Amino acid sequence: MNIMKRTLLLTTLFISLFSCKQDEKKETKKANTKPNIVYILTDQWRGDALGYAGDPNVKTPNLDQFAKESVNFTNAISVAPVCTPHRAALLTGKFPTTTGMFVNDLYLPKEEVTMAEIFKGAGYKTGFWGKWHLDGHGRSTYIPGERRQGFEYWKGLECSHAYNKMPYYDNNDTILRYWPEYSPFAITKDANQYMADNANSEQPFFMLVSIATPHYPHNSAPKKYKEMYPQDSLVLPPNVPKSLEPRVRKELQGYYAHATATDEAIGDMLNQLKELDLLENTIVVFSADHGEMMGAHGVRPFVKQLAWDEALRVPFLIRYPQIDANAGTVVNAPLTTPDILPSLLGLTDIQIPKDVEGENLANLIKNPNPDVDRAALAMGVAPFGANVKDPAYRAIKTKQYTYVKTPEGASHLFDNLDDPFQMQNLVHKKEYAEVQQKLDDELVNQLNEIGDEFGDRDYYLKKWNYIFDEKRKAIDWWSFDEGKGVVQSPKPGQ
Repeated sequence: MNIMKRTLLLTTLFISLFSCKQDEKKETKKANTKPNIVYILTDQWRGDALGYAGDPNVKTPNLDQFAKESVNFTNAISVAPVCTPHRAALLTGKFPTTTGMFVNDLYLPKEEVTMAEIFKGAGYKTGFWGKWHLDGHGRSTYIPGERRQGFEYWKGLECSHAYNKMPYYDNNDTILRYWPEYSPFAITKDANQYMADNANSEQPFFMLVSIATPHYPHNSAPKKYKEMYPQDSLVLPPNVPKSLEPRVRKELQGYYAHATATDEAIGDMLNQLKELDLLENTIVVFSADHGEMMGAHGVRPFVKQLAWDEALRVPFLIRYPQIDANAGTVVNAPLTTPDILPSLLGLTDIQIPKDVEGENLANLIKNPNPDVDRAALAMGVAPFGANVKDPAYRAIKTKQYTYVKTPEGASHLFDNLDDPFQMQNLVHKKEYAEVQQKLDDELVNQLNEIGDEFGDRDYYLKKWNYIFDEKRKAIDWWSFDEGKGVVQSPKPGQ
């Protein structure tokens, strides 16, 4: 063999061995890297208001496709169906009566260990976009880094629903900025850029993308999408009374328009994950903080906080690496908000803090079974604002039943399989006495486990030293705009 041939052979052999080593390094790096997490949190999106969930009106093609790729928790509920309580429970894995975060516009204390802090401690980069509603220092006040609960990258604001001129703060810049277009589109574009910038990072990333739609105002939805829903074409559920139909049709037109536009924005994020080749090493969740009544049971649009499914039930789709044959499967066992944090930690093999109260459902997510059942707890601790005349309640939901109790006693029992629109209250019916007793026993056991005394609204307001504005019957957030705001928090002096 001449020298030239030998040199060529050795060179080829070296390149082959080097390539194998590089491939081994890549495989090792991939094996050692925890999955990224993209949590998409929408606002006021009912669990039934999606094409894949059977809504005859709404067009959500991207989420319908994503449902085919995910595990679908059909009975996911908001632990307390209103913004701040849900978000606090999501971040801490604790119930509102434990943290004291049971009404809007409170400040989540820095002492609480949160989702972003846990993932950051496990080596994750953390990023937040959109509506926060956990700072309690007014709705347009700058939120400094030490009050961002572990999020490093920040494009957020406490609370705004001005979708076509949505304000936000850019990381550590204290100047109030505005997204340049309809906020779901603008926010997801920035999130897509973040994914691109971090696609090749050795650190995994945790993203919480908090999109404020389809929460009202509904008339601000882009015209293009509103035209997709002529009011007289909308099919209304049977639990909406005739007297409310005109208003419900008007609001639903904008509600569905926001939903379809937001579906498009979410679709862009899902496509970005695929284009960046990140989807197979990323946990993706789509959910909402609560639903809304939209005229059901005679309750006017916009109202939530109640234990009917329209307010209580939320979408929850989760896709994870190696989902394989489980893609498109359904779990009918309920999931409540505090279960989400420990379940994500379970899926990523990160230790769950001992004081987390939710249940780790990672095994159920990886082995979905539609026949499994469990009981999930929800609560209305101190109804406020539009709900101030409603009693406090605790509720238990199984895959078949919803049982609701106020401090005065049992108030509602529904068989959701036979009566999906919850129009027949079975409480105190003789033939359901055994079912009611079992659900009541389960409710009492769960309240005992978290040390919830189940008092009325005044009991909890006094316990946590909260004061409602006399006229609006809620925590005063608007006085911060006049420099007169007072922070209310479970930890005094925050």
